[in-house]
Amino acid sequence: MLTLRPLFRHRLTRLLHSHSSDLPIVSLHEHKVAIGWNTQTLSKFHNIWLRDHCRCPSCFHPITKQRLLNTFSIPPDIKPVSARPVQDGLEVVWDGHTSLYPWSWLQTMSYDPKFPQMQQKSEKTLWGAKIHQRPPMVHYDQVMSDGGLYKWLTNIDQFGFCFVSGVPATTEATEELSKRIGFIRETQYGKFWDFTSDLAKGDTAYTTLALGAHTDNTYFTDPCGLQLFHLLSHTEGSGGATLLVDGFSVAAKLKQQHPDAYDVLSRLPVPAHAAGEASSFYRPSPGCGYPVLQHDANSGDLSTVRWNNDDRSVMSPSDPAIVDQWYVRH
Repeated sequence: MLTLRPLFRHRLTRLLHSHSSDLPIVSLHEHKVAIGWNTQTLSKFHNIWLRDHCRCPSCFHPITKQRLLNTFSIPPDIKPVSARPVQDGLEVVWDGHTSLYPWSWLQTMSYDPKFPQMQQKSEKTLWGAKIHQRPPMVHYDQVMSDGGLYKWLTNIDQFGFCFVSGVPATTEATEELSKRIGFIRETQYGKFWDFTSDLAKGDTAYTTLALGAHTDNTYFTDPCGLQLFHLLSHTEGSGGATLLVDGFSVAAKLKQQHPDAYDVLSRLPVPAHAAGEASSFYRPSPGCGYPVLQHDANSGDLSTVRWNNDDRSVMSPSDPAIVDQWYVRH
């Protein structure tokens, strides 16, 4: 199922003819189906790709949204019996089967060529210290309704974090709030827990020592993506401030000012470990770890910042020359 935002839907119409009664032009080629959206825009789809992506109930389960068609049963040289434009989309008749592909879906999935304006990319907002003047925030009562949940998730996607005000000071309310996003992932600390500076676990977070800017779980192959912290009580003593840093903003500045350093952090795998408990030891797979900066394989955009100097293991680069690059100061 394809859901389009109003702005995105408006952009789609720009590729179609100006009159709603006009339909794209469809033509068959040896191995592909071509769709002419207008006199200047043409998309081509391989026959086998179209057959593999049929979304009818016999090929794609309408409830589970899982494939039912065995890809390996499709003949590599499959050809349509016919293909024609209809109001709802591209209708393709195969040998004993009919598929319908909505126009909006075909435009979004077009790969020959890709339409950049059709790709739904999240809008990242890079920020610095001034964000404390007006941080992204939603109220607890809003989040517990669907409209507020969408705003909460949108803020997280745009800024990387979001405060939730008015949360009852109970672990139960905190847990229910967490479940509004999804299931709670279990770690070596438990599924959901509260903690204080009592060294109940062998981790610096369970002490009164200050923690520098870091991301958690660098010793996991797949670190936790979202974390939720709730300060239930702070009636005595001082300290306890939370440091927030926009890693994407830092990376953008580093790339602009020191591209060589950015390159090193994008290539050099950094090993990590968690060994504070006598009965357990954690490290990622592979053991050499992952680069601090990881990028999307398709777009090349920065996708992950993975940094925790406290949990960093012994660096053992394959190239001795990179040691100097790793420790250089800018």
